[in-house]
Amino acid sequence: MTPDTKLPKVGTTIFTVMSQLAIEHGAVNLGQGFPDFDVPVRLVDALTRAMQDGKNQYSPMTGIPALRQAIAGKTERCYGHRPDADSEITVVSGASEAIFDAIHAVVHPGDEVIVLDPCYDCYEPAIDLAGGVAVHVPLDPRSFAPDWNLVRAAISPRTRLLMINSPHNPSGAMFSADDIRQLTELLRGTDILLISDEVYEHIVFDGAIHESVLRHPELRARAFVVSSFGKTYHCTGWKIGYCIAPPALSVEFRKVHQYNSFSSFTPAQWAFAEMLEAEPEHYEQLGAFYQAKRDRFREQLLTTRLKPLDVPGGYFQLVDYSAVSDLDDAAFCRWLTTEKGVAAIPLSPFYESPPAGQRLARLCFAKNEATLDAAIERLQGL
Repeated sequence: MTPDTKLPKVGTTIFTVMSQLAIEHGAVNLGQGFPDFDVPVRLVDALTRAMQDGKNQYSPMTGIPALRQAIAGKTERCYGHRPDADSEITVVSGASEAIFDAIHAVVHPGDEVIVLDPCYDCYEPAIDLAGGVAVHVPLDPRSFAPDWNLVRAAISPRTRLLMINSPHNPSGAMFSADDIRQLTELLRGTDILLISDEVYEHIVFDGAIHESVLRHPELRARAFVVSSFGKTYHCTGWKIGYCIAPPALSVEFRKVHQYNSFSSFTPAQWAFAEMLEAEPEHYEQLGAFYQAKRDRFREQLLTTRLKPLDVPGGYFQLVDYSAVSDLDDAAFCRWLTTEKGVAAIPLSPFYESPPAGQRLARLCFAKNEATLDAAIERLQGL
């Protein structure tokens, strides 16, 4: 019996498809966004100690108090605002869960949710499952900056939620102070809520400041702000993140969370609590760590026929492959993986309607030097 699907537009994610293709063809995998280098030693030791100390059972639904207090302190240190650890911070099983929970907490059937294309592929399915309607507004096809006039034009009486992402996946673009000003003015006087996906918050380059929504009182009063320990600490497989939201929004968020995952991997929570308190320099120096990788990879790409775009933040490098092929991006990435041995991600799955003639692919540089060197050697043969 074939069920009536609730997600007719959804198949296997492009990340799963390309990673499987990379395995089948022995390709260097610069597609899926996971590091292939070690987790910080202190974090691994703390996790091991937590397990050996018997901290292996359910944690409180909102997260262990020690971690929520550490998150509050880190938030104040980074953004000048200390959220209440009890009423405003919720630990979850990864940022994707946080996004799902936030959407389901506030979106009712028929509500509209504005998303900025290209956007991460977990946004729209969560909106669909909540009975909402995703309204897609395109970012600039080269700079990936928002046009706030287009966003304003997309607002209707049914608009419930706006979703933003900075630093941006897949482009690495970042909101400026002027973007924040225009966003604040746009939402002022409305009941529109905000989800701010900030999983790459500490991976910013060239002396830039991450304009977290948490820095801005008007915005944080209406926002769910989503962060990822996996991205910050190179441990994407641990699946721990958190959401900061005002008390009233957190109440609704937790109603969904408690019937979704209820609680998250307990030993890792103890490990992150220790890491945040004992080694804040890790997240403070993360931008410099990844900037060195970005700069080295960019210099290497300049020896190929691929044209690297600017990367203000995050750990993805977009490349223009127009000089190599006229294939569409999905076909090009498949060809690159199967014939040339380097896995990349096409941009079209991040769009409702991809720009005509766009020839861009996403490469991940959150890899060790040997991995990137092997990829460049193959890319030089294009």
